[in-house]
Amino acid sequence: MRVLIENEAGSRRKNTYDETSLAFVKAEDVSAAYPFPYGFAIGTHAGDGDAADCFVLTRRALKAGEIVECAPVGLLEQVEDGETDHKLLALLPGETFPLADAEQALRDFVGRVFAHVPGKQMRVGRLLGPDAAEAYLRDCTGR
Repeated sequence: MRVLIENEAGSRRKNTYDETSLAFVKAEDVSAAYPFPYGFAIGTHAGDGDAADCFVLTRRALKAGEIVECAPVGLLEQVEDGETDHKLLALLPGETFPLADAEQALRDFVGRVFAHVPGKQMRVGRLLGPDAAEAYLRDCTGR
């Protein structure tokens, strides 16, 4: 899958890109720094109507606006304000990153990222493996 990086690891800047034209739209600050580069899988449509969200598990510095080729390796179950908003976890070609090492960082991030938004409700469920990630990606590609 191809992923457009919206948000850089270590940054509290949340960028928004148009999911069709891939053009930058706006930026705002959030309450926690992204633990990994974050963006969306190009050409997908998740149940919430947006493209499938994706964390790229890497220590490489990926820049906002960069498009990278990735392979899905995990799926973080997440519900935001009562709506399913799962996150794909992906790796760059030739890289490895243990899901267990990423899990706590992702849970901490999700719990704090929107602390500045009154009434925002976030719930994180299970961290699922490659089979679940690939099934989710197929579902988001087939919509």
